Amino acid sequence: MASISTLFSADGLLAKAISGFVPRKAQTDMADAVKDALDNNHCLVVEAGTGTGKTFAYLGPALQISGKAIISTGTKNLQEQLYHRDLPVIKKAMGSHRKTALLKGRANYLCIHRMAQHGGNSTLVEKDVLHQLSTVKIWANTTKSGDIGELKTLPEDAKVIPLVTSTVDNCLGRDCPDYEECYLVKARRKALDADVIVVNHHLFFADMALKDTGFGELIPEADAIIFDEAHQIPDIASDYFGESLSTRQIHDMAKDITLLFRTVLKDAGQLDKAADKCRMIASDLRLLFPDSPQRGNWQEALQRDEVREQVSRLADALGVLHEVSRLHIGRDKDLDNLYERIVEARERLDALRDDKQDGVSLWYETTPRHIVLHLTPLSIAAKFRRFVSSPPRGWVFTSATLMVNGGFEHFQRRMGLEDAKTLGLESPFDYQNQALLCVPRYLPEPNSFKMRETLFETAKTLIKASRGRCFLLFTSHAMLNEIAGRLETAVENPLLVQGTTTKQALLSEYLANENAVLLGTGAFWEGVDVRGSDLVCVMIDKLPFASPDDPLLQARIEDVKKRGANPFAAIQIPQAVITLKQGAGRLIRDPTDKGVLVICDNRLVTKPYAQTFISSLPDMRRTRSLEQVEAFLAKID
Repeated sequence: MASISTLFSADGLLAKAISGFVPRKAQTDMADAVKDALDNNHCLVVEAGTGTGKTFAYLGPALQISGKAIISTGTKNLQEQLYHRDLPVIKKAMGSHRKTALLKGRANYLCIHRMAQHGGNSTLVEKDVLHQLSTVKIWANTTKSGDIGELKTLPEDAKVIPLVTSTVDNCLGRDCPDYEECYLVKARRKALDADVIVVNHHLFFADMALKDTGFGELIPEADAIIFDEAHQIPDIASDYFGESLSTRQIHDMAKDITLLFRTVLKDAGQLDKAADKCRMIASDLRLLFPDSPQRGNWQEALQRDEVREQVSRLADALGVLHEVSRLHIGRDKDLDNLYERIVEARERLDALRDDKQDGVSLWYETTPRHIVLHLTPLSIAAKFRRFVSSPPRGWVFTSATLMVNGGFEHFQRRMGLEDAKTLGLESPFDYQNQALLCVPRYLPEPNSFKMRETLFETAKTLIKASRGRCFLLFTSHAMLNEIAGRLETAVENPLLVQGTTTKQALLSEYLANENAVLLGTGAFWEGVDVRGSDLVCVMIDKLPFASPDDPLLQARIEDVKKRGANPFAAIQIPQAVITLKQGAGRLIRDPTDKGVLVICDNRLVTKPYAQTFISSLPDMRRTRSLEQVEAFLAKID
């Protein structure tokens, strides 16, 4: 078996397979550390700066072990890139015959049973959805994988998708008449049979929390588990270790019962009525909250008489539905499954009505039509620590953004990984020559009304100086929309604004149009890779502190205060540093890139914590003068 040095050296296997491959000490150091963790079943946390080549640094060792490796990444796009682009290259270079598999969450696979259910009964389906349904049926005749992602003509949020895919709730599992033909089952079998499986974080934690039974056999089998984009894990894991219930789930349940009543159980009118009552009460609960979507403290909401009474009505109506559905058990497989869903909804609602619990946050979020109730643990460290410690296997957590103030304490404390080995690797890029960091002079206070004018003028200056080719990143949708609206009449450049179409479509359009400007919030702060002179300037409106009225954050702050620590230093600063590092990381993506990062927040100069932010960013030349920025941009070809 090839050693790490024969894989990554100047005349090694990768150099022979990839033209222009240059050995990087940081990449070899990381690969050595990963191999050590996998060989000796210990835990490793690695920050690898942009350009380190971390993907190959963990794929090489993962392909060398004799057991099974699971690689989990942040999004479906990164998953596809890893599986279709990176894995084949390194496998070929190593001459490896290890079997690989890509596994997505169940919402990505066609459910033959659900599609057939909606086949003959078009009265339950809206007109525009009927057209999408016929598109799906034509494709279903030819697909090998059943991966809905193959249907490029459907929008990402097509209304037909929930009708032709399954959820943990409505899947019949082994009782399904189409079980042997099921695309999800086939994908899982392939994954169980593979040596290296590529999943994403949501799928990993859905399985780990055993919410998704029938897939619980994959993780126990693995000898090595590697997380890329590991900075996302604490928040994703917290969601899966909690409970949630949405009025949409109750609507879907009622809709499925109506479908059964109209097709299979035509004598079960009482059941249909009981389901409809649950649906109406759930809708009325949503009406007790403002129209515009928001997040709030559920514990506080339960203090309102009308909310408490409505929740009580919902609990009673679910109780009646439970009794009525029990009378029909054994008549139909779909109904037996619905009975279990009703039992689970009742249990979750009971947990979410108990406002006297310690160590958890009860919060809610509303969408235009629904409300989702959440119970989230304030810390997952103890639970995750137990999970990592047995059975013994190698664990690797890596990202370009894990360190705060030169250390890993923040990430280790949140994940219960205090005993892990750590490794920080700087980017090989020459930031002093490649990049400029500017905090402009004379900035108003971040939340003052004058700031809007300053941002608008600064954006105009930067767009002109960079001839488009820039990202304007915002911490709020309100500011994004305001600046986008004002720029429309002020600049000639095409403006691509987040929310007008999908993220991928916006990126494709940006790359196709050499003087375009992209304006985005959260989604564009990470996972976006634009190289060369297509992106020479990134403007960030202010330090990305999480919204102080976020109920989950408030609960964590209270918890830290109770323990006598400073929540601003323990939670808010580290999270903002990691988000800022992600945003800044969009700028320089390869050794020849050049560009300017402009952060319009005077707290980077005036506040004592500014040093924590500055020292966590790459070592760029610094200026406070926009004239210097214009001169730097003028020299970029």
